[in-house]
Amino acid sequence: MTQITTKRNPNAFLREDYQDLVSKALNWNLHRLDSGSLPHSTVDGKKVIMLCSNNYLNLSNHPKIIKAAIQAAKQYGAGSGSVRPIAGTMKIHFDVEEAVARFKHTEAALIYQTGFATNSGLIPQLVGEGDIAISDELNHGSIIDGVRLTKADRAIFKHRDVGDLEKVLREADKKYRRIIIISDGVFSMDGDIAPMDKIVKLANEYGAMTYVDDAHGEGVIGPDGRGIGAHYHIEGKIDVEMGTFSKAYGVVGGLIAGSRDLVNFAYNKSRTWLLSGSHPPAVAGAQLAAIQVLETEPQHVRNLWENTRYFKKELSSLGFNTGNSETPIIPVMIGDSAKAKDFSNGLFDEGIFALPIVFPMVARDKARIRIMMNAGLTRKDLDFALGKFEMLGKKFAII
Repeated sequence: MTQITTKRNPNAFLREDYQDLVSKALNWNLHRLDSGSLPHSTVDGKKVIMLCSNNYLNLSNHPKIIKAAIQAAKQYGAGSGSVRPIAGTMKIHFDVEEAVARFKHTEAALIYQTGFATNSGLIPQLVGEGDIAISDELNHGSIIDGVRLTKADRAIFKHRDVGDLEKVLREADKKYRRIIIISDGVFSMDGDIAPMDKIVKLANEYGAMTYVDDAHGEGVIGPDGRGIGAHYHIEGKIDVEMGTFSKAYGVVGGLIAGSRDLVNFAYNKSRTWLLSGSHPPAVAGAQLAAIQVLETEPQHVRNLWENTRYFKKELSSLGFNTGNSETPIIPVMIGDSAKAKDFSNGLFDEGIFALPIVFPMVARDKARIRIMMNAGLTRKDLDFALGKFEMLGKKFAII
C-alpha cells in the first residue's frame, strides 16, 4: 500500500476541478433573477425577454394560482409539520392528487417533493436483483441516477429506436423476472418526443412495465396539455406517467399518475416520498389551482404552440438548425461550447436571456442555445428576438 506523506487539502481538488471546467468553457455561471419568472424579466439587473424558463404557460404569475397559494397558507399554515406518512398529509394534498388523476384520466396519482425525487425514489423500488431496466440512450440524468440506485441489470436502446428496443427485449425476455422500459416523454435537450404508443405496444407483447418521464410534456403536449398519454391517445395504458409541477404548471413538485396499485405501492416503498417533508400548503394550493386553470383556460396551451410554430419557422427561414424539435423546446445548434457561450452573452447584451447548453449535458460538438418558448410572449417580442438571433448568427458565421 502506498503511504501518503503529504497532508490532504480537501478544498484544493474542488478548486482545481472547477478551474478545469472554466478553462474548457464547461462551467455554469449563475444568473440572478430580480423579478418573477415573466416573459419580460429582470436578470442581473437587466431587463430581458425570457427565452430559457421552463415556465412554458406563464402560469408562475397567474393571479388565480397566486391567490390559491395565499389562501392555502392562511387556512393550513406555512408548513405541513411532518412527512406524508406520519402527520404531513393534509386534505389539500389529497385534493391535488385527485385533480391530477382526473386531469390525466388515470385511476390515481401521487405527489412527490420534486421530479428528481420521483425518479430517484421510485425507479429503484420497481426493479431490483434479477430484473432489468431498459433505457433510451438520451434519458434525463435523474432517470440515470434512479437506475444506478437499483440492483437491476441495465440495458440501453438507441434513441427513439423501437426496433433496437425490441432486440434488447428479445434478449431479456427469458432471463429476467421483471422488465421495465424507461424513457423521457419529451427529451429536454432536443425537444423531440418518445414514440410511447409503439413502446407501450411492444412492452405489452413482452410483459414489460413502461415508465415515462413526462416532465416537459405535462401541460404542453396532448389535448389541453394533459401529457404524453393524451398525445398518443393511450391514457391509462402507460404503467407510470411521471411528471413535474415545476415547468408548465409553474409551481414545484413531482408526480406520478397511473393505477391505484401503483400509487399504493409507491407511497409504501419509495423512500424519497416516505422520508421527505410534504409540500407547504401554499405549494399544494398553487398546484391545485394550476390544474384548474388548465382545465378552464385552454388559451395558454394554444398560445404556447402558436408562438412555438412561428418562432421555429422563422429561425429555420433565417438558416438556423433547430434539430428534430417537435415541441416548445427549440435547440439552436451552435456546435462549439465556447462559441455557444459567446453567442448567449451576445444575446444577453441585446436584451435576450437564452442560455447555452454544453458538454456534458450534450455531446462535445453539439453545443446549442436552448430556447424554451413561453405562452406569454407577444409577436412583437418574438420578432425582436428573431432580429437579434439573425444579427448574431451572421456575426458568428452560423447563418
